[in-house]
Amino acid sequence: MENRDPKEEIFRNCIVHFAMSDKLVFMTTHLDGKNTVFLPFNKGIENPEPPSPRDYRTSYIYQEVLNKTQLSNLISNFIYMETDDETRKQKPIFPRYHQMDAVNRLLEDCQPGKNYLIQHSAGSGKTKTIAWLSYGLMKKYDENDRRIYDMIIVVSDRKVIDRQLQNQIVELERARGTVEVIKKNSKQLAEAMKSGKNIVVTTIQKFPFVLDSLKDLPDRKYAVIIDEAHSSQSGKLARKLKTILKTSSLDEAEEVDSEAEEEAEEEEEKELAEKLGAVKKLSNASFFAFTATPKNKTLEMFGTMDRDGKFHPFHLYSMKQAIEEGFILDVLKNYISYESYFKLVKKIQDDKEYDEEKAKKLLLRFVEQHPASIDKKTDIMLNHFMSSTINRIKGKAKAMVVTRSRLHAVLYKQAFDRKIDENGYPIKTLVAFTGTVKDSGGREYTEDSMNGLPRGKTIKNAFEEDEYRILIVANKFQTGFDQPLLHTMYIDKVLNGVAAVQTLSRANRIYPNKTDTMIIDFANDPSVIQKAFEPYYGETYLLEGTDHHK
Repeated sequence: MENRDPKEEIFRNCIVHFAMSDKLVFMTTHLDGKNTVFLPFNKGIENPEPPSPRDYRTSYIYQEVLNKTQLSNLISNFIYMETDDETRKQKPIFPRYHQMDAVNRLLEDCQPGKNYLIQHSAGSGKTKTIAWLSYGLMKKYDENDRRIYDMIIVVSDRKVIDRQLQNQIVELERARGTVEVIKKNSKQLAEAMKSGKNIVVTTIQKFPFVLDSLKDLPDRKYAVIIDEAHSSQSGKLARKLKTILKTSSLDEAEEVDSEAEEEAEEEEEKELAEKLGAVKKLSNASFFAFTATPKNKTLEMFGTMDRDGKFHPFHLYSMKQAIEEGFILDVLKNYISYESYFKLVKKIQDDKEYDEEKAKKLLLRFVEQHPASIDKKTDIMLNHFMSSTINRIKGKAKAMVVTRSRLHAVLYKQAFDRKIDENGYPIKTLVAFTGTVKDSGGREYTEDSMNGLPRGKTIKNAFEEDEYRILIVANKFQTGFDQPLLHTMYIDKVLNGVAAVQTLSRANRIYPNKTDTMIIDFANDPSVIQKAFEPYYGETYLLEGTDHHK
């Protein structure tokens, strides 16, 4: 970075630059003086001790990575030129260590009839890992020079997979028509499966059809890559809640929605278990399931069993490593329960060392008791947002309010809009919930009627616009939703286990000038949240004791 001129011919033609000590390795594909971005290329947060005392911790670079076999594999199957969508400039792409390791180990071990769970945290570069794996599976041959898998099927709900997968395979293969995206219906998918397209990308909604087809076409061998292997319950939940529910109280609404959510999840898991149970041991198919937060069912379905009968992922890139390496933010670093937040603000108000007027500008005048009503909680959330969050990420930060039920979401939306209007704040809110909600007065609400968005504009698209700053949700957007500008989350819903991790992780995406996140929790005990995160962190990060003077 300091003393090599990136304009020199030799550096312009390099595919990768390594910077290494005896303990750590970093790499970059593009020298740009002091703006050079180096990525970690280590076997973990720290490299393990080498097997031989004569070696360094970083000896694996020339022993395992830069040997003839692996280097030719990297050049043939991993390194490609990626075009920037905005500048149209090209730069070489080189895999991070865990990406290369996962793909190589999977390709070495895989055979039809075996299943694999890949637990890679957000920030792991999962889309590229899936693309490299798809390409590798397509090029894998047996000793008789026959392809091990006739067809690779990628099941995902993310449109970015479609585009990136196609672009990357074309760059590696230099051939058009290698990837087919199923955009129409199950008939198009059936035709693709019968005709033997190389790589097919389809949606999670068509997954049951894929499973049925595997049984119907036993002569062909399939590799099925599933992006985010946990179940997505929104479709089931929509069906559960499609009838108009008249609720006389918020407690009743919370109970109805919680029951529907639990039922939907149980039903979907049962359905998935039955479907997968029928094909799990098919000799003509392998499943490669990618997820950051595997449930027990997912581990049982796809995990590798050890001698004690416990199931483990085949490959792991943990949330802790992603945080340490700077690819996601630690959402528990600035997590605070309402009770502690209240004590903190009370202490500042009572402490004569502080300039009271200055403190009031930054903080809120809290009520003495826990705010029971939506109106009071909205006051606290909105005041916090306008005095703190709105200034984050150079004035671009957004927030999410996670509510207990669809009726709660409706009432929060009304309260926020009323107070925003009264104060003349230059922001707007959006609300997301399934079906139709009827309040105690008999009035009916849908998210369309409350948001008033132009025809064809989705909530997700609207939330990208600068004026929409607060998204109020009930059972939607709590999993699989990526908005890097989401900084603050106000939690008013009981959460535990995987649901807690998935919900709070909506705020962990990195973005230029985004240095932290904020979670204010009105409903959960910090110890429950801590316990939920432990299996994915690798160690405990959440400490509730906040220094009130900071």
